[in-house]
Amino acid sequence: MYHIFQISGEVIKGLGLKTKILITIVFSTLLILSVMLLSFSNNFNNKLFAATINDESETPGRDRLIGGLLTADFDEGSCLSRYHKTFLYRKPSPYKPSEYLVSKLRSYEMLHKRCGPGTKAYKEATKHLSHDENYNASKSDGECRYVVWLADYGLGNRLLTLASVFLYALLTDRIILVDNRKDIGDLLCEPFPGTSWLLPLDFPLMKYADGYHKGYSRCYGTMLENHSINSTSFPPHLYMHNLHDSRDSDKMFFCQKDQSLIDKVPWLIFRANVYFVPSLWFNPTFQTELTKLFPQKETVFHHLGRYLFHPKNQVWDIVTKYYHDHLSKADERLGIQIRVFRDQGGYYQHVMDQVISCTQREKLLPELATQEESKVNISNIPKSKAVLVTSLSPEYSKKLENMFSERANMTGEIIKVYQPSGERYQQTDKKVHDQKALAEMYLLSLTDNIVASSRSTFGYVAYSLGGLKPWLLYLPNDNKAPDPPCVRSTSMEPCFLTPPTHGCEPDAWGTESGKVVPFVRYCEDIWGLKLFDEL
Repeated sequence: MYHIFQISGEVIKGLGLKTKILITIVFSTLLILSVMLLSFSNNFNNKLFAATINDESETPGRDRLIGGLLTADFDEGSCLSRYHKTFLYRKPSPYKPSEYLVSKLRSYEMLHKRCGPGTKAYKEATKHLSHDENYNASKSDGECRYVVWLADYGLGNRLLTLASVFLYALLTDRIILVDNRKDIGDLLCEPFPGTSWLLPLDFPLMKYADGYHKGYSRCYGTMLENHSINSTSFPPHLYMHNLHDSRDSDKMFFCQKDQSLIDKVPWLIFRANVYFVPSLWFNPTFQTELTKLFPQKETVFHHLGRYLFHPKNQVWDIVTKYYHDHLSKADERLGIQIRVFRDQGGYYQHVMDQVISCTQREKLLPELATQEESKVNISNIPKSKAVLVTSLSPEYSKKLENMFSERANMTGEIIKVYQPSGERYQQTDKKVHDQKALAEMYLLSLTDNIVASSRSTFGYVAYSLGGLKPWLLYLPNDNKAPDPPCVRSTSMEPCFLTPPTHGCEPDAWGTESGKVVPFVRYCEDIWGLKLFDEL
């Protein structure tokens, strides 16, 4: 602006008085107008921003705190995904958290603040871990007891087991502390206000971390088999082995009789790679509490996942940018998650055939038209559908993309296929790889419908976070696409892939675990246990 009105001194001297006055008035007027315009613009933008925030919080169905599931005690900018994800990118969930769950979470947050890392209570509790003496049953350790979650296996497994261990902590009034040697701290925001859930790196028992397995002397299952633990003499810590190779003795930890003993141990160390939540319902005491927490039984991971797992800003940037660039403008979004359980992974034609068969039979994608049919103008305003494919192999999305770009389809829909990444093989514990994986789980959860591979924990996390009942692809057999190719699940809960074979009570030992209680039944697509609403 200054360049426009810059006039040399010689020119000014040659001008008359009236002209000088006129130039001064014009310049002053323009300067005042520019300042007013800038001020108006700022005020307008501020009002627009405030109106947007108010609209988001006041519009029916735009519930920033998800029915009280979240607390408002966090700085919004420190973790953008916490308050934005529920109403900016996803339809409001029809599943509302119970008032009892909300109250329990607020009580837990206060307990964690009193007992978490850095507190006097935590420092006192860790003193007893410097040696491995037996405790006397009458000995008191204050109000703080802990459960430590060790990071194991892929990201999907980790999120499922984190939710499982947290639920166990809620049921038993323990503090959950999360293994921070891997990249969880780089992926997720802190879930509890005013404290941390990350286990300090100097935690005394971490020096034994590589030795936690079934043969560990303080493994609960092993001690149970050896009759080396009783109600009057027990160790300061126990190791809980909840992996795919767990024994019957390991799987007894959730039973009422066993819990009366385990409850006296101040420190529990968990290794897990399975979603063991369904087994907790076999314990009558737990079941009473769980029913109050989750009247809709299939909402356990849906609520806990949305409470606990908030991607850090770097990950959330990936989600929002990709969503706006590729998914936001579509009339409908379909997620297809493909996992091949083979050492080589890669592309397999029978898997591609199965995906196409499932999506077309279930009317999720249209069938291709013949030459005659393609000449018919089916719709004046064709519907657009964005198909989000997640797979380690990029060939599946390329095949789908070519299929719908080369030929017209029966409904006239505009089909666009996208795949954020194709890493070829899983790279667990590599920060960038895990950030992409977390972003893709969230992108899948923002779709309207999901087709997911059987037995895939990646898919379990995505559709349960999204509150979606998926179409599950059956496991292929002998390199052939199964017929039928998929089944629609009636529950959005993840499947417990290696459950106990029986319940806890003596009269349940002869009963298959999928028949002990009516709402814990076998998964539709694979042997395992899953929570269903009774009706």
